[in-house]
Amino acid sequence: MRRADRTPPTAAPRRPLQALVAVLSAICVAVPALLAASTPAVADDLSNRRAATEQRAAAADQRAADLAEAIEELSGELAAALTRLAEVEAQLPVAQARLDAAVAAAQAAQREAEILAARLQAARDEEAAITEQIVVDDEREKEIRSAIGQMAREAYKGGRDVSGMSVILDAESSQDFVEKYGLVSTALRTQTQVLDELTALAAKNKNAQARQAAVRAKVDELKLAADQKLEEARQAQAEAETAKAEVERLVVEQEQRKADIESRKSEAQAQVAANDAERAQVGRELAAIIEAQRVQREKEEEARRAAANAGGGGGGGGGGGGGSAQPGGVRPGALFANPTAHNPMVVTSEYGNRLHPVLGYWRLHAGIDLRDRCGEPVYAGREGTVQWARHRSGYGGQVMVDHGWVNGSSLMSSYNHMSSFAVGSGARVRAGQLLGYAGNTGTSAACHLHFEVYVNGGTVNPRSYLGL
Repeated sequence: MRRADRTPPTAAPRRPLQALVAVLSAICVAVPALLAASTPAVADDLSNRRAATEQRAAAADQRAADLAEAIEELSGELAAALTRLAEVEAQLPVAQARLDAAVAAAQAAQREAEILAARLQAARDEEAAITEQIVVDDEREKEIRSAIGQMAREAYKGGRDVSGMSVILDAESSQDFVEKYGLVSTALRTQTQVLDELTALAAKNKNAQARQAAVRAKVDELKLAADQKLEEARQAQAEAETAKAEVERLVVEQEQRKADIESRKSEAQAQVAANDAERAQVGRELAAIIEAQRVQREKEEEARRAAANAGGGGGGGGGGGGGSAQPGGVRPGALFANPTAHNPMVVTSEYGNRLHPVLGYWRLHAGIDLRDRCGEPVYAGREGTVQWARHRSGYGGQVMVDHGWVNGSSLMSSYNHMSSFAVGSGARVRAGQLLGYAGNTGTSAACHLHFEVYVNGGTVNPRSYLGL
């Protein structure tokens, strides 16, 4: 049957497909540019790059941890700049990973959109071919029907019966019969062929119409899928551009922070010099205390000897206090109990040399950092006498406790960066007694307890003294 409402393929709308191709072309330009900007390129080795990114992130986290330890010697804007630099460098691998993933997603969406666009075009071409064939078959069907009508009209005009009997009756001779019968047979065969062709065309047309409907449904389905994938490609491209901008922003800030820190080297040197001067002053004060104790011990020992020579027998003081007795609650083999509010103790930074983050040379971290959050209690690790409880440059709030002579050596401990004190100079304290509260005073990057042990006026690694 004819389908007069069909539109020839040349009249089919092309604008949506042209728009799709145009946008895909734009993405083809934009995505490689983004890919080139993210170094190195991402595509087939995305899993390897993800592993490398995780390694970079772990290294950045370690650098941030190292910096947090080393930053204690700095304060003010310089410390803030270093802290922010560590944060930026920790964020960069994560931002780069997001960029890599966004570019990979944009590439994948682009490829899928291109495939769908090609399938959509192929389906539209198939629809156009079917439509064109239907038009051709409709025209042929019209021609056949016209021919059949013409034959019928010719037969009616002659008023003759074209059956075999009429041919026999009308024949004037055997020769005339043969000739007329041949003509009739040819005419009948022609009519049969025409009718067969008309029947075949009708079946073919019906089949073409069914295929046309199926292809049109496929075109609609592919058009919807292509539009969705195109939108995904656009969104992925936008995400890649956003991720790229974030990476670029972090890189710029990283360079700015480095330049700012470089320009503050003199400030770092001044802060280090101030800390060194304060530590030297503490050393001198401790040396004076130890010397006074030594003199006192010698006087007491001389008095004991004199009393013994005079036959007085007896007694005398106990020196600087403490002897070799260990306080209660300490670990086996340790000389100090846990001075923090956390059980077990948590070490956040070890005793030892560390690289200065600005000046680039190694300096001694003379104590051990233990976890104690802001405002949490700080306890005496061993019985003794408080030499001072006051603020000192670099140390912040510091309590210095003298534990007397232990195993023939002067033993003292200091508790640093405290926010407030519960004891004062001259106070006698027992192991586990409250000294004050943890804080972030002095050159400190965060609230914690910086704990130091002094033997004969010099610092030693506190680990073994705490039983760690």
